[in-house]
Amino acid sequence: MSTLDEITEEKQRVSEALARVDAQREKLTSQLNELEATERVLARYSKGASTRRTSSAKASNTGAPARSRGRTRGMAANPAAGRGTSPSLGDQILALANGKTQQEIATACEGVRANHVAIAISRHKRAGRIEERDGKLYAMQSSGQTQPAAV
Repeated sequence: MSTLDEITEEKQRVSEALARVDAQREKLTSQLNELEATERVLARYSKGASTRRTSSAKASNTGAPARSRGRTRGMAANPAAGRGTSPSLGDQILALANGKTQQEIATACEGVRANHVAIAISRHKRAGRIEERDGKLYAMQSSGQTQPAAV
């Protein structure tokens, strides 16, 4: 095969790859536009939520780098800011873990989804604050002091 034929084949492969990339780009652009439209509709109909634009829309409109959307330092330092005096879900679960099943605890936490209760319970189990015996959950006694090991 001559060098000219090899160059022609390589050009053809590159052209096909470029066409595939262009098609993928158009597909992703249409999906992004659809998601942004959906986000605007949801923002319009959600209660009391401020309208937020996607980080890609911020970056494309302003030319500035997108900021992270995580919790701010002030929120992490003061978790009770903006809330009433009601105990957190984790505190409620610890208070209820006195020989009740996971289902009983979930029904006692009104207005909280059952999977959120299960997640909080498993978090407490991993931390050693709750133990399960015979299908019932018990809060571990926190004495504040560690017991010396028996020798």
